Amino acid sequence: MRAWSIFILFVLLTVAAGASAGQQPTGPDTLRWFKGNTHTHTLNSDGDSTPEDVVRWYREQRYHFLVLTDHNFVTPVDGLNALYAADARFLVLPGEEVTDQAAKKPVHLNVLGGSGMLVQPQGGETPAEALQRNIDAMLPAGGLVQINHPNFGWALSAADLQSARGAHLVEIFNGHPQVNNLSGGGLPGAEELWDAMLTGGQTIYGVASDDMHELKRPWSKQAAGPGHGWVMVRAARLTTEAILGAMARGDFYATTGVELTDLQAATDSLTVTIKEQGSTKYTVQFIGKGGHVLEEAASSPARYVFKGGEGYVRAKVVDSNGLVAWTQPVRPGAAR
Repeated sequence: MRAWSIFILFVLLTVAAGASAGQQPTGPDTLRWFKGNTHTHTLNSDGDSTPEDVVRWYREQRYHFLVLTDHNFVTPVDGLNALYAADARFLVLPGEEVTDQAAKKPVHLNVLGGSGMLVQPQGGETPAEALQRNIDAMLPAGGLVQINHPNFGWALSAADLQSARGAHLVEIFNGHPQVNNLSGGGLPGAEELWDAMLTGGQTIYGVASDDMHELKRPWSKQAAGPGHGWVMVRAARLTTEAILGAMARGDFYATTGVELTDLQAATDSLTVTIKEQGSTKYTVQFIGKGGHVLEEAASSPARYVFKGGEGYVRAKVVDSNGLVAWTQPVRPGAAR
């Protein structure tokens, strides 16, 4: 009996030691959603506020993580994490917006996380060449590579993007007021460009971001302010490795305000469950190859059963107030 008591005491002490060391159980039951912004500027490039003020704003607005992506500059984050992330409820990731141009058109990409190594713009004769050269230079820095606002200056065509290899993410919504998220003048919008990449066989995931430059003009519709678009990442814990790992495998959705409570990609179907708000109504579109709408639903959960030939399936949820959420594409037969 005494031996059994000693054994129980040993088990209890072991569990307590693991808890005090910050160990957390893993598995599907521990996954949760983390809200984050992947495109943010400070006074270290062309933002109007200090890194401290920017981080404070996002923390106070109940974001969970923030990537600082100043133009051609890596803003240090260790001190910011010491101030704002000491309670493990918030995380600041290092990043950089590699800011380049080719043929007088802007070619901008973000490094998210990684070693913190500064990546210099690589240039090129054409936007497609500059895009690929910069991706190739960014990959050794680690982290994820994000193609930013492809329609800013109408810089990147569908052909340019389809020829690019190695990027993990592309912005399909950017909160800056001058980046041409939507189509115009016969040219495709950012979401259509994403579909062109997916239809061409690329595995690349869609991001919504702020591209935040201005905290000090919240009243102006022309200000590149915060709070317009973000990602919701499903992970077991709030660490750089867990967040970037989930994004790398597409376990997140992009949104301008529509919230999801669950998202399930099985081998034979895609199911979306919406966090419904008040009297708001929702339309769920399931979209496949070529950007074609495969099916629509007005109820939640909404489930699409793969029929074959879709190429990929993603969901777009539009609410009656104009807010949108985009899930990541899944290939039929590949569960996530």
